[in-house]
Amino acid sequence: MFGRKKRNDADQDDESAVDEETLDELEDDAEAHDDAAAEESEAGASAADGDESDDAEEEIDEWAALDASRDWREDGPFDLTEVDLDADDIERLDFGCVVLTPFEGMQMQLQVDQRTKKVQAALVMAGASAIEVALFAAPAHTSMVGDIRNEMIAATEKAGGKATLAEGPFGTEVRRVIPMTDPKGNRVVHISRTWFAEGPRWMLRGVVMGEAGRASGIEGVSELVYEFFSNAVVRRDSEPRVPGDLIPMTLPSSVATKDAGAEKASRAEG
Repeated sequence: MFGRKKRNDADQDDESAVDEETLDELEDDAEAHDDAAAEESEAGASAADGDESDDAEEEIDEWAALDASRDWREDGPFDLTEVDLDADDIERLDFGCVVLTPFEGMQMQLQVDQRTKKVQAALVMAGASAIEVALFAAPAHTSMVGDIRNEMIAATEKAGGKATLAEGPFGTEVRRVIPMTDPKGNRVVHISRTWFAEGPRWMLRGVVMGEAGRASGIEGVSELVYEFFSNAVVRRDSEPRVPGDLIPMTLPSSVATKDAGAEKASRAEG
């Protein structure tokens, strides 16, 4: 992998394939996650107004203490100032604010805001598992992860689901089980775990779904999505942003060129 200015090198050599049926399941899971995320945003303001009991405050302090207990980004994700991307010849996907390292067999879908045409998140499939990666602005000297976790818990409970906290590979992770209705009208549950990595004025969020979302730790089915998330490199711009605001990605030139070529071919056939 890339040379690291402040860390040790790490190698990644993983293979993964996903069949069409599994891909459809993961896409449905991602759609369910999007619905749940919308409910989180709606519930966040009301959750902030409620009083917390002493027990709840003690629990929050426990998880905040865990997050502050060590450098959870020792093995990534990295800030651009912490690595040397020119130290190797690996081809990466440069989304502007985030640089991602693809792996063999990887499938990716970009979630694009139809109004602004900006890329909001990247959904990556690895076998029967998936991870959705999105970047947000964060405070320079404080953490906002605790507040985000509280909003997630409140939104999950409002939706009739269950949210629990556990020690994950990047500090406290949020594990959620949310009842949903799939596109066919069937009652299903959306199961996921969410990772947060905070760097200089940025926060990278990874929502793990599929088999890895139902697992724990970083071994087995979780290994590939963990390494993918860890190898992300954030290139935060200097633009002032409100903490919590999404930092949109830009299409890599290779992807944009391919899409333009496909559009021209489609017009020619028409």
